Amino acid sequence: MQWINYHHLLYFWTVAKEGNIADAATRLRVSQPTISTQIRTLEDALGVELFDRSGRRLVLSELGQVAFRYAEQIFSLGREMVDVLHERPTGQPLQMVVGVTYVVPKLIAYRLLMPAFGLSEGLHVTCREDRFDRLLGQLARHELDLVLSDVPIGPDISVKAFNHLLGSSGVTFFASPALAAKYKRDFPKSLDGAPFLLPMAGSAVRRELDRWFDEHDLRPEIVGQFDDSALLKVFGQRGVGVFAGPTAIETEIKQEYGVHVVGRSDTIQERFYAITVERRLKHPGVVAVSKSAKATLFL
Repeated sequence: MQWINYHHLLYFWTVAKEGNIADAATRLRVSQPTISTQIRTLEDALGVELFDRSGRRLVLSELGQVAFRYAEQIFSLGREMVDVLHERPTGQPLQMVVGVTYVVPKLIAYRLLMPAFGLSEGLHVTCREDRFDRLLGQLARHELDLVLSDVPIGPDISVKAFNHLLGSSGVTFFASPALAAKYKRDFPKSLDGAPFLLPMAGSAVRRELDRWFDEHDLRPEIVGQFDDSALLKVFGQRGVGVFAGPTAIETEIKQEYGVHVVGRSDTIQERFYAITVERRLKHPGVVAVSKSAKATLFL
């Protein structure tokens, strides 16, 4: 792999901005021959000529212009990194990169993240959806500011991170209008043998549902299992089966998917966590998510 000498790149970038070697030498506090030598070394390493001479001024060549644009980005990011590490304003929108596990309902994720968008200082949010283990790997590499999950990170996982419980919710059972009319009567006994759409085995809510079915001696007919909570609801919307969702967003689920309530259970609890590498929340966006969750979503 060919590596760039960033010291040489700095000299090139400064000359390009100043327009001549003399002014660049003054700014960098080095001799003109030193700068000339460093730029020639960079050109040799890259195999291109970066400048064309126009009288006493140096003019960027076509490839030099390309190199200059990259150098601008490189040194701009360098300045921003120093500012961020020293907690100084960067002039750039605050960034928050969030990982959301497939099992977390999209409406829950929306309700949790929306307060961050209202921060007065502005915030640019990037959301990535993936499996829990993959998101934890990204969190460990500091590629994410937080992970939204329905399960906490366990002691058996080597990633050093901390769980922040955002809240919990009971469960509401939903179905298309026709199915809801059929199975609402005599709930929950009516669910015995009913067509049911479930999250994949191993998820926290699936374990809670299986436990609840056993406690009530119910054996629903499992017609579909899903990693993606939104896809599960689409099939429920189409009348394929009954499905469960957090009571905290019951109104939104009914409005979004046009489904009706079959019944509710407070003994089934879905919990939601913000997982971060910090024990104490500091990122303004993460703090906004946590405060709003406890104040408005999970009462």
